[in-house]
Amino acid sequence: MATNKRISDEPAFVLHRYDWSESSLILEVFTRNHGRIALVAKGAKRPTSSFRPILMPLQPLHVAYGGDAEIRTLKSAEWQGGHVMPTGDALLSGYYLNELLLTLLARDDPHPQLFDIYARVVQIIASEHGEVLQAALRTWELLLLREIGLLPQLDLQTMTLGTLEDETRYTLVPEGGLRQAHAEERGALTGVQWKRVQAALQDDAPFTTTLRACAELMAELKPQLRQLLHYHCGVRTLRTRQMMMDIQAL
Repeated sequence: MATNKRISDEPAFVLHRYDWSESSLILEVFTRNHGRIALVAKGAKRPTSSFRPILMPLQPLHVAYGGDAEIRTLKSAEWQGGHVMPTGDALLSGYYLNELLLTLLARDDPHPQLFDIYARVVQIIASEHGEVLQAALRTWELLLLREIGLLPQLDLQTMTLGTLEDETRYTLVPEGGLRQAHAEERGALTGVQWKRVQAALQDDAPFTTTLRACAELMAELKPQLRQLLHYHCGVRTLRTRQMMMDIQAL
């Protein structure tokens, strides 16, 4: 719900920006305490604007805004530092995070824990630790789906609520949740592996434990989570995924 209350010193990240006029921008912003919101940054495209070098994706900000319309007015923005702008595959990975938020999160729906997880994944993307990037992306997908209620329980068969047998292989399918895998299906996980992922998600520090679990299961989780995300996003291929495939084909 829109509010005319002025919000100050709000942690935020710019997810996307659109031209609004010759001098202004419309921003899609992910805030910690107010969720995804739309802001107009008046005059942000002018060479003398203090907004111009700051309103970039994947950069930690504190913003102030106000207004009672669906699109509120940005009053101030301060860069919080901490990392440089990612490049190459890391930049595309960051855009992938943003595309998922833009597609799956309703506006004005706060998710403070998800915001904190997003900030941690962005730090990994912007760091030199590329070896954990894929595990961080799988962790983000799992925790995002869980936060918005689209991830089934991973220690039970979804349709029957039957317990998982440790050595039996199961697969995650969009229409039916977790079920026993067919013999020809690849990438399925054993019951004990799914239970390990579920336990990590329920830990008091789910990002750290899920990151550790995903590091061991990246190849198996990737196609299953991708299929689930495409289903809920209503697309065959996300735009950032298509960009990655196009670049690899050059």
